[in-house]
Amino acid sequence: MRTRLSISFSFLLVFTLILAACGGGAAPTAAPTAPPPPAQEAAPTEAPAEEAAEEAEEAPAEEAAEAGPLECTDAIGCVEIAPDEPIHVAYMLTISGATANLGQDSRMGVELAIEDRGGELLGRPIRLSGEDTLCNAEGGQTAAQKVAADPTILGIIGTSCSSEAVAGLPIISQAGLVMISPSNTAPRLTSDDAAAGGVWMPGYYRTAHNDLFQGRVAAEFMYNELGARKLATIHDGSPYADGLQGVAAEVFAELGGEVTFQGAVNVGDTDMRPILTEIASNPPDVLYFPIFEPEGNFIAAQSREIAGLEEMVLFGADGLFADTFPENTGESAIGMYLSGPYVAGDAYAEFLGRWEVKFGGSPPSGFHAHAYDAANILLDAIAAVAQEGEDGTLLVGRQALRDAVAGTSGFSGLTGTLSCNPTGDCATGEALGVFQLTEAEVNEGSWPPPVVWP
Repeated sequence: MRTRLSISFSFLLVFTLILAACGGGAAPTAAPTAPPPPAQEAAPTEAPAEEAAEEAEEAPAEEAAEAGPLECTDAIGCVEIAPDEPIHVAYMLTISGATANLGQDSRMGVELAIEDRGGELLGRPIRLSGEDTLCNAEGGQTAAQKVAADPTILGIIGTSCSSEAVAGLPIISQAGLVMISPSNTAPRLTSDDAAAGGVWMPGYYRTAHNDLFQGRVAAEFMYNELGARKLATIHDGSPYADGLQGVAAEVFAELGGEVTFQGAVNVGDTDMRPILTEIASNPPDVLYFPIFEPEGNFIAAQSREIAGLEEMVLFGADGLFADTFPENTGESAIGMYLSGPYVAGDAYAEFLGRWEVKFGGSPPSGFHAHAYDAANILLDAIAAVAQEGEDGTLLVGRQALRDAVAGTSGFSGLTGTLSCNPTGDCATGEALGVFQLTEAEVNEGSWPPPVVWP
């Protein structure tokens, strides 16, 4: 086939040359010519200079349009939120059992923070889900596992109790999540000195005070304001209670006082007479027991049954700062002191007004304002780092979110001016005070008790 085509083509070429030599300028009618190209295929003329400039200016925009969806470059991953999906945050709080008031108080603070934003962030509805942590290590670990398994959750408000955080934090940190606690106060949670018991891990922050502050406040009040010179303490083995009594005892001794006893009860104990009898062998001026209900109720009530302890001052902490404590304890609670959160000012007064409208009554515990601040810090950080694609999809980098929370500085909150240090302490201890329970709290349902030392 190739040979035949070659011969035919050669013959045609020779024939054409002969015609040209004889003066035949036109192609023979037997050899049709190709039709002229269509007008739209004609060779373009040179574009004017201004058109070239316009095309050059439009090129970057066209390239951006062709760039495609957002890509995650975050070191520990991203949360992708479709245009029709909400901003999802969660809580890990104790909302049932004897410590329910502590967690419900914080949850309602979070709900108010969301409501104050119209329930929306970045044009999306805010979804709040949660897990009950029960104020123990097992509950904290289980709640952390459930939350970490949901890839849509951006951050967490929690936990309520320090024991929950110690157990759940490794899971939360490994999942790349942010967790901001409104009420964890154990010093070890924001210490990275593992040799000294520190358990801090990336992603953990708190708006609650560190008990290095609260223990000192309690000790200074006992020694300087009450004139106490002998102190006994009881804890329940939890990171919170053990750490707090340890700080108070250490500061009390530094001030010149004598620590006569430091002992522990078990969670679930109801008969506190044995340990109280031991304390009575060298009666202290003050008994400090920074634990929770119901163990705290039994200690306070039964202490008046022990000879030698009738005049001893009872002193608790924020774990007992709940409106159920005085009523459940009875007459023994009258005159008792509690250290805990103290928040004041016009902004807080307005907050309490909104609380009354939404929930009715007063907050049942002491960390609602800390939860409100924690929620706003988290939501502000999400808004700051979220990237929106052309189709409305949001991309939130998990490390970017951690960095934004860690970079919180000069945040004007209900609880004061908050700035986060490298291991997650965002509060300065300024929102602390000492309160004294009166007959109004015990018999008339009044709450909160009056502050006697802000």
